[in-house]
Amino acid sequence: MKVDYIIVGCGLAGISFCEKLKANNKSFVVFEDSSQQSSIVAGGLYNPVTLKRFTPVWKSEEQLKTALPVYNQLEKDFGVDLDYKVPVRRRFTSLEEQNNWFEASDKVGLKPFINTTLIDNVNPNVDAQFKLGEVLSTGRLDTKLLVQNYKSDLLSKGCLISQSFNHNSLVCKDNQVLYNDIEAKHIVFAEGFGIKQNPFFKALPLGGTKGQLLTIHAPELKLDYVLKSSVFVIPLGNDTYRVGSTYEQKDKTNTITTEARDMLLDKLKTFVKCDFKVLTQVAGVRPTVKDRKPLVGRHKDFKNMYLFNGLGSRGVMIAPYVANQLYNFIENNVAIDTEIDCSRFY
Repeated sequence: MKVDYIIVGCGLAGISFCEKLKANNKSFVVFEDSSQQSSIVAGGLYNPVTLKRFTPVWKSEEQLKTALPVYNQLEKDFGVDLDYKVPVRRRFTSLEEQNNWFEASDKVGLKPFINTTLIDNVNPNVDAQFKLGEVLSTGRLDTKLLVQNYKSDLLSKGCLISQSFNHNSLVCKDNQVLYNDIEAKHIVFAEGFGIKQNPFFKALPLGGTKGQLLTIHAPELKLDYVLKSSVFVIPLGNDTYRVGSTYEQKDKTNTITTEARDMLLDKLKTFVKCDFKVLTQVAGVRPTVKDRKPLVGRHKDFKNMYLFNGLGSRGVMIAPYVANQLYNFIENNVAIDTEIDCSRFY
């Protein structure tokens, strides 16, 4: 088999890069062993404002302009709904937070995304006496459905190899890479936290942060927006909601824990005042970097080997933007943003 690219990983990073290759008529094959769960279990929010400190997300306008058309096209390709335009509202706990919200509305990068008209809480099952602040241009992507449909589509086209990639079998030459019976011009590793098993890139400072989320059934809650307080509450339809997430630094497994469940429930009960039932609990390890920027670019020794990783908790927004950066770097020799180029750690 001869292809232009081998892609290792079919999460948000791998999918975004594959879409860029398809748009440019490049051939590829994808290796995916389903060992990484972060793209599947993610809440799927895209939100241009960091709601803890009211600061802008890095290059948020560029990210949204790049990402949303990609997901819109995927909806058309698969005939499914993936992108739900749902408001995100921040629950204020004091007048000071209200004032900070108004001050943030004048910051560079925030003005287009902050509604300066505070919203009264009229939901008797939500404790929000200091009102709500609404973020504009937000939504939720059904990441699990996206990954499922994408893998099925690749499989039907003979482009998916559902097995673990054996890094020791890879041979890198000047103008190509060889893997078993596959010859490719380039290889891109988009393995998420699986990078820790990759001998070519495992020395890079990708620490990984475990996130656990709950799905609850709350018939009386009746939220038609995402509520952000000490945890997110994300409406999924049919009176079900995703609640999350935890940020755990030590445990790097996909195993759910009662400690995380109890912590999420304790936080949820401080502002949700109706009964609910926990339906499911999931966990995944996000690929996070100490400077909170992606790891993208060329291997320091092998010129046909590339990395697409470190998307953290904002993969939905940033993945297509980073895919553009990497593709233009490989094919058109356009420099990658220095803030995300993995060479910053070489």
